[in-house]
Amino acid sequence: MKLPIKKINQTDSFHLQAAEGWIGLGDVVSASDELEEISPEERAHPAVLSMRYAIYAKAEKWDMAAGVAEAVTGMLPDEPGTWINLAYATRRKTGGGIPEAKRILLVASVKFKRECVIPFNLACYCAQLKEAEQWLGKAMAINKKKIQKLAVDDPDLKPLWDSMKGTIWKQD
Repeated sequence: MKLPIKKINQTDSFHLQAAEGWIGLGDVVSASDELEEISPEERAHPAVLSMRYAIYAKAEKWDMAAGVAEAVTGMLPDEPGTWINLAYATRRKTGGGIPEAKRILLVASVKFKRECVIPFNLACYCAQLKEAEQWLGKAMAINKKKIQKLAVDDPDLKPLWDSMKGTIWKQD
């Protein structure tokens, strides 16, 4: 059941629109200042949180952006954009990455079969992982034994471990 979203009051709506304008101009400080003018009871409104996400994303504060995106996705699970934002921030946050973002979008791809940005982003993620496989293949072509020893437990290659089982991990 989709819950109706309460409309934000006119004064707070003005500040929200001003924040959107500032973000459009690339001024995250002024956009954030506008959100601080919004009444405390409206600061948890999905529209306000979505703007907060936009500010954090523009400022590349990915840990905070991911936290806000997760909250908004919980509030608006039927909005595909919330899942896209969550994946985008999760990919960039501390300890995040492509595999985590990919998992989020795989769930979203089942839920939103007609949203083209989700499979597009999945294609981008998979292409990057494929590129890693290509570079690893080039390294192995130079010195297979050495690369097998390096790659088998290198945490930077963790996203490839499952997809490459039975290939480079296999001992000759």
